[in-house]
Amino acid sequence: MPKPRILLATATLIACAAALLWASASRPDDNTQRVPSVPPRARTPDARLLGDAARFEQGRWTYVHLQGSPRQIGYQHGFLLAAEIQDAFQAMRDYDTHRTKRNWDFYRQTARDILWPHIEPEYRDELNGIVEGLHAAGGKLDLYDLVALNAFEEVPDYYVPTLNRKEQRANAPHLSAPGNCSAFVATGSYTRDHKIVIAHNNWTSFIDGARWRIVFDIVPERGNRMVMDGFPGVIASDDDFGINSNGLLVTETTITQFNGFDPKGKPEFVRARKALQYANSIDDYVRIMLDGNNGGYANDWLLGDNKTGEIARFELGLKDHRVWRTRDGYYVGSNFPSDPKLTREETDFDSSDMSSSPNARRVRWEQLMAQYKGQIDVELAQRFLGDHYDSFQKKEEANERTLCGHLENSPRGAKVWDEPPFAPDGAVQGKVTDSDLARQMSFWARRGHPCGTDFIKDQFLKEHPEFAWEAPMLTDMQAGPWTLFRAGQKAPE
Repeated sequence: MPKPRILLATATLIACAAALLWASASRPDDNTQRVPSVPPRARTPDARLLGDAARFEQGRWTYVHLQGSPRQIGYQHGFLLAAEIQDAFQAMRDYDTHRTKRNWDFYRQTARDILWPHIEPEYRDELNGIVEGLHAAGGKLDLYDLVALNAFEEVPDYYVPTLNRKEQRANAPHLSAPGNCSAFVATGSYTRDHKIVIAHNNWTSFIDGARWRIVFDIVPERGNRMVMDGFPGVIASDDDFGINSNGLLVTETTITQFNGFDPKGKPEFVRARKALQYANSIDDYVRIMLDGNNGGYANDWLLGDNKTGEIARFELGLKDHRVWRTRDGYYVGSNFPSDPKLTREETDFDSSDMSSSPNARRVRWEQLMAQYKGQIDVELAQRFLGDHYDSFQKKEEANERTLCGHLENSPRGAKVWDEPPFAPDGAVQGKVTDSDLARQMSFWARRGHPCGTDFIKDQFLKEHPEFAWEAPMLTDMQAGPWTLFRAGQKAPE
């Protein structure tokens, strides 16, 4: 096995940074915003801003340690992940403009006029810091490119559909809020040691899923330390699996077929980051997410408080929200809404269609929770995330209805999300932790399908040439091993 590549925050990074090739992008045209004036070529990094930041590779993940003021954290993020940010930006720009039929100027204008005015100063400084660090490594993305990248979930899937309805846009593509992720949180009599176990696998297009490979360890000057998985250039986890140093365990699954977006609200990626950083309780988390709620990326949040042993489901739409709590039980997520009022008022979801992926996976979660009551631990949680039992067909078959989603195997596609047959989409990684690991700011993570199977781009496109348009954006997604990460760890020997 090759020795992991190690990249530390020192001047030795320059040789790598200088070798990067960057796509051109214009500077923001709003002179009121502070945009770093940095030449578009690699230069000596600012050692004061880099501080003790570091990165290394392990288990097909990239672990990044960031620490300091918002500007420092941003600079370190932009500099250490410059190549990954540029690659992710190009892929998501091309993917989102294709599927929404809106050009990138629209996304930049949305970032400038809709998102940026509602971003708090702390996170403005961090986003500007990312741009500054990116430029120091030779990048050319500007502030509004980066803000639009941070909103790659909520703008195309929530704002654009709302805008299309408002404008009655002719020939607009039909866009539906996605069904991303399978997850559970359990405690009390359901777990082996009566403590919290939480697990999540990220469902998404393989275009962004293959790039969702960062483990962030962030030590801000204010608020809690955070360990989370994440996406290059994005300040929140965004598929939302994280732990903070005050005992909060957080994950979510999206509410599929959700309708609604308030352009006057705070971006979801800002609220989610703030909640993980500053919440010290379940009540704090709910309060922060409700403050300025814009309805973007509407989720069922699954939460645990390690200080009390309490877990919760926090279902957050735009007009409606509800919280369920227990110290002895479980909550599961697979993109179904639970509150009848929210379901009726804010979604097009059919709770009675048991052939749909969200409902079939919900049935499977209930089966597993009942079957393994009193036994659930980290090892079982890893197995659950790789489960291939189709509860509707009542047989093993890796497809769109299994917890480890494989739409690339499904001749049916997924009608709830308007996904065509054999779409390269599904579970792209998994994460698991429990109370004991969380106290150490630690979790297990696996890149690629949680079941361990690989996605090979050329083989897939040969069998499914109808997806040739995705070829420039797709990449291989090979499964790594389950790997343990913890806050403050050093590069493996």
